[in-house]
Amino acid sequence: MTNTQNQQKFDSYRSQYKNFIFDSFTYQLNPNKDLQISFYFSIDDVHHFEPTLTIPYREYYQSFLNTHAVAELETLIFHIGMVELVSYWKVACPKNIIIKPFALTASQIEFWKKIYFNGLGEFFYTNGIQTDLFTFVNITSESDKKFQTHHFQNSEIAIVPIGGGKDSNVTLSLANQLYQQTIPLILNPRGATLGCIEVAGFTRDQIIEINRTIDPNLLKLNAAGYLNGHTPFSALLAFITLLTGTLANIPHILLSNESSANEATIIGSEVNHQYSKSFEFESDFRDYVSQNLSDNFNYYSFLRPLSELQIAALFSKLTKFHPIFKSCNVGSKTDIWCCNCSKCLFTFTILSAFIPMGDLIKIYGENLFEKESLLSELKELTGITPVKPFECVGTTEEVNLALWKVIQLYNRQTKLPILLDFFKQSSIYNNIGQTDFDQFMSQYESEHFLSEKAITILKESVSWAL
Repeated sequence: MTNTQNQQKFDSYRSQYKNFIFDSFTYQLNPNKDLQISFYFSIDDVHHFEPTLTIPYREYYQSFLNTHAVAELETLIFHIGMVELVSYWKVACPKNIIIKPFALTASQIEFWKKIYFNGLGEFFYTNGIQTDLFTFVNITSESDKKFQTHHFQNSEIAIVPIGGGKDSNVTLSLANQLYQQTIPLILNPRGATLGCIEVAGFTRDQIIEINRTIDPNLLKLNAAGYLNGHTPFSALLAFITLLTGTLANIPHILLSNESSANEATIIGSEVNHQYSKSFEFESDFRDYVSQNLSDNFNYYSFLRPLSELQIAALFSKLTKFHPIFKSCNVGSKTDIWCCNCSKCLFTFTILSAFIPMGDLIKIYGENLFEKESLLSELKELTGITPVKPFECVGTTEEVNLALWKVIQLYNRQTKLPILLDFFKQSSIYNNIGQTDFDQFMSQYESEHFLSEKAITILKESVSWAL
């Protein structure tokens, strides 16, 4: 479907459907039982949705459950619903979002509009939809129910969300130098995530587990041709960590978002596939939580000062994770590297600067630099094409430096694989030298929320890895 047709569809749906309604949510909270949550959304009483979350019981939740802090729990569940709803709103993009469970102030509404608009930047772009922050939706609330705040007791424990890729495994491996104990959190466990925590020494009953289901009606509407696209998943994860952290009395949440998550996917624009992993979102989220929900919830990206190249150097030393980790979204359901997508090519490239090619081929099953079919992905990753892949990938500078480095490492007697040879013939390669690589590896992003101790741990670890 053309962008013009999608714009027409967007306009047509907004004429046909006026209101998206966050009707309510329910939950079952019983001692020694799973916490089961359901959200109820509707579009003009025509389409109804009931997504769910299930949080298996863990002993660390018991002290919270014993206090019967219902008001706090309901406040936090509501906020998860506020992020969840955007996945369902986007099928028809009604002009109004009506919130019934809680009251929202003008500043709170402004916060949510920004999340929705920026988190849907890729959705609007790929569908060719022209809209703006001020007119894309109007949010109102029909309740006088106020939020209940929560204050955490002192804790030397941290939660580390695990996605199964290299970044979260680096955080999990270093966090025990900063906190007395770390607890992995996994949303919808799969082979790679469970394998990584097992290699790290955890059993499944020691982790915080979240099981999320999508309402089948959403999938039916997508199949029927309603609007579809990327939503701010990491924003959902942020509010889920607030709920689980509160249940377990753990205020410290260590994300694994690096500095490159700040770079726009569309060069020269604000469209960023990784918006909800960016420092801007992280800062906004921390401010919102401190002003409205908790004065000492400490959510931050532990790897924010680092580049993808520095993280790759660290991960190259964590060899126990190499046979297990996966970062491929295409192959996530079957727990494989598809070896045909931009995410596979990016991780292969960034690691090739630090992991011997023979070992890297064992991980992926083949040498991705030999695949001419990935040439268009290489052009996107290196900036030859002005639009980066809509994936969680690093900056074009990082990719170019990694490609330059691996070419230096290649056996001079061996003919370069087709992708490396293509890059070597480009003007980009000729403008890179060893000094550029070394200087980049010694730089650290200054915008972050880490303590001095955490910064020291990262810098010492990078120096050791190099």
